[in-house]
Amino acid sequence: MNVIFLPRREGRARQLNLTRPLTMTVLATLTLAILGSAFAVGLQLGRGSHERFLLSDTTRLGSLLAEQKQQIDALRQQLQLRVDAMAMRLGAVNAHVIRLDALGKRLTEMAAIDSREFNFERDPPSGGPEGEGVSAQIPDLSVMLAQLEQRVDLRESQLSALENVILARELKAQIHPEGRPVSNGFISSYFGERSDPFDGREAFHKGVDFAAPAGSKVVAVAAGVVTWASERSGFGKLVEINHGDGYVTRYAHNERMLVRVGQTIKRGEPLALMGSTGRSTGPHVHFEVLRNGRQVDPLSFIGR
Repeated sequence: MNVIFLPRREGRARQLNLTRPLTMTVLATLTLAILGSAFAVGLQLGRGSHERFLLSDTTRLGSLLAEQKQQIDALRQQLQLRVDAMAMRLGAVNAHVIRLDALGKRLTEMAAIDSREFNFERDPPSGGPEGEGVSAQIPDLSVMLAQLEQRVDLRESQLSALENVILARELKAQIHPEGRPVSNGFISSYFGERSDPFDGREAFHKGVDFAAPAGSKVVAVAAGVVTWASERSGFGKLVEINHGDGYVTRYAHNERMLVRVGQTIKRGEPLALMGSTGRSTGPHVHFEVLRNGRQVDPLSFIGR
């Protein structure tokens, strides 16, 4: 097989015989050189493109890591702010508990109540069978705060119960008859058997008489509610007070009433002005104390 070349500068044609071994070798060498050069160029181009892709991915991952780091820092700052706020709240509640404990202890001492009933220095005893659960962990602020708030609720319940005890005791002390129904004066007749001042016969005197100048104030010996404030046979102008707990007091022979039925009375409050109305021989107040409907000796309440 021959290949004919026609050079422009030379006018004659030249032939190349491809069937010769030398020609075939030269062509093969040239072909391999061209293919090798093309492969080398392609490999170089591919390696450069891969390196560019790796550099782009590295840059993008670095930016993503920096952004995530900023987010973590922001979350850490927010968490720290919340921890600081909870710590401040924990301190405030703890201070409140300390004040409640001090108040409760002082009230217990003032009320002379057994400290074992209202012990504000320790939590009430508690217990029970061991239950299933997980091992104890280091408590976080939320758990500590919840426990402290439970202590506050417990202290408030204890103070409320203590207040009820004190109020009940105070109320019982206020409604219990105690003292004299007059500021000045003297006892002119005692409770029990005596000679009747009108006919001289033996009679049972159901109260104690206090003599004083006419117009002297007659006062209540305990708190209560006025259940009678008008005339009654033998008593003249009578004031009767119901103190509750079965106690009733009567103040008789008054000149003028100062209270009305249904009025709430405190200990020592004026009830009437002393007089000599009803079955009386002179200005005095007939004072009676009734316990569950029966007269008892008033001296056991006013002292001898």
